[in-house]
Amino acid sequence: MENIRIQDDLYMFVNKETLDNLVIPDDRPVAGGFSELAEGVEKIMMNELDTMTASESYPNEHLERACRLYAIVKDADRKAKDGIAPALKNLAILDEIKTVEDFSRLYKTLVLKDIPTPINVDVDTDMKNTKQRLVYIQGAGVILPDASYYKPEMASQKAQLIGIWSNVAKAVMAKTDLSAEDQEKYVNDALAFDELLGGLVKTREEWSKYVEMYNPMDTAKVAEMLPNLALDTLLNDLFGSVPSTIVVTEPRYFASFATVLNADTLEIYKHWAYVTGLLKYCSFLSEELRDMGGMFMRAVMGVAKMQSIEKFAYNLVSSLYSEPVGIYYGEKYFGEEAKKDITEIVYQIIDTYRTRIRTNDILGEATKEKAILKLSTMGVKMGYPDKVRAVYDKMVFNPEDSLFDIMLTLKAVRVLDSYGKLNKPTEPENWAMPGHMVNACYDPFVNDITFPAAILQAPFYSLKQTRSENLGGIGGVIGHEISHAFDSNGAKCDENGNINDWWTEDDFKRFEAKVNQMIEQFDGIELPWGKVNGAFIVSENMADNGGMSVTLDIMSKTEGVSYQEYFCNWARVWCQKARPEYQQMLLAVDVHGPCLLRANMPPRNFSEWYSAFDVKETDQMYLSPEKRIVIW
Repeated sequence: MENIRIQDDLYMFVNKETLDNLVIPDDRPVAGGFSELAEGVEKIMMNELDTMTASESYPNEHLERACRLYAIVKDADRKAKDGIAPALKNLAILDEIKTVEDFSRLYKTLVLKDIPTPINVDVDTDMKNTKQRLVYIQGAGVILPDASYYKPEMASQKAQLIGIWSNVAKAVMAKTDLSAEDQEKYVNDALAFDELLGGLVKTREEWSKYVEMYNPMDTAKVAEMLPNLALDTLLNDLFGSVPSTIVVTEPRYFASFATVLNADTLEIYKHWAYVTGLLKYCSFLSEELRDMGGMFMRAVMGVAKMQSIEKFAYNLVSSLYSEPVGIYYGEKYFGEEAKKDITEIVYQIIDTYRTRIRTNDILGEATKEKAILKLSTMGVKMGYPDKVRAVYDKMVFNPEDSLFDIMLTLKAVRVLDSYGKLNKPTEPENWAMPGHMVNACYDPFVNDITFPAAILQAPFYSLKQTRSENLGGIGGVIGHEISHAFDSNGAKCDENGNINDWWTEDDFKRFEAKVNQMIEQFDGIELPWGKVNGAFIVSENMADNGGMSVTLDIMSKTEGVSYQEYFCNWARVWCQKARPEYQQMLLAVDVHGPCLLRANMPPRNFSEWYSAFDVKETDQMYLSPEKRIVIW
């Protein structure tokens, strides 16, 4: 690997020196790329919160609460004094559940106490009428990172991870007031209930086809699927009335719900809820318990030690008060000049996309007009929102309470706020991501793209970088997010975000053929940590392909550009060093492909790559013309 040629491995040619020098911190599974930028934001904002706290000078009441909570989370002595007691007091409600009818009656209490349940009720956008909301139900989470681990072919890996989890669970349970015999029984019962769930709940691959979760049913029909539940009682407690329609996101799971929760399984459910709930709570108890409770996921990701108390405090607080923190970061660290320049790039990409759709050979004229309408109405959220949502005014807590009880209070505020929105119109103006997050997204049910201020920095974007580098960095990311409007999921939603078949039958067949080609291009690629599932990551790979195609188009119409700079910065933004265990887990749970493939695979589909570096048939980064895929 010493004499890497760019024609053989773009990713390693560009990033080898950086990768050689990158050191993964003991408390993280990954270094470089997005992670490095996120760490930079983390340091900046930790310093800001420390300064505000020390001076007791706060820009607004939201950040004052965030800072006060930040101080509480960092107070190890205070948390040690409270110990495990707040969690055990919270779990005592499980003793009141003697029958499944009791479960139905106490469901709202269980939710507000953040106790795991085998049915999760939520309120979200109606996917076929995005101006209103519906009630959604889904199943429980499993102990392992994904339901795919419960398949027979994963038996060896599953057994290893379950063994680790059992040891962690037993260590934490030893801190409770249960007898040694009961501790063992609770853990064994939790595993038995988890095994029941593992064969029924959706895998991440199934969840990645998000349109398929939309299965609206009459509430009376849903009640028939859940014969052991007093569904009307449960819904009345949550909403003050019984909604007429419920979206069943996991039909397979709920078709078997009678076997999940019944008189015979009630005890193992309660023990599962106790053990998994207690492990979840550990983060908000003593530092000793935070360390113990995090051992399983650290083992899954190959991480040696837990986060420092300061980092943990910041990440918790910046998540709970994400919009106030994000707006503060955006206002102070995101310049108007950069915002103006980036916004121009966005609309240039949208305009270029529009032209490319007009000349696209997949779509007929009627479908092209619909696609162009979708592009023309796409919203753009750049930097950070103008104001925080009203829910943050309710995010008030008693600073004398234990951290655990404060967390329950704040979670309950969020849950009740969500339930209270059932009969209210949706709010498309809300941001999907806060300003301090190093990420970007497309929301298919709003038809908008969001670029938080924190991602708008080098190597993605800088006023000091060339236009070619910025197009290969943030330009590719912008094109990627726009492409999600036309990926294997987004193509099923119209300009208003509604699930709507706006394609002609022939057009969609041609499109699906392209989707299948993209699946095949990635499927089965062998990596040191596992095999790539092309179907699972297809929507993200289509978006990468679209992001590159549209920015290369802009490059061709821009004077003085360098395709070499473009492709090198494309590879640079994906530079990442990660632990093998973490890489292995991502293959099962992440809809994005591994970074080295995101850097190396898309360029092969475009003629500009071959001319930029004189790539020949004998080079490893060569792909024969008949195998190259350009969708948008």
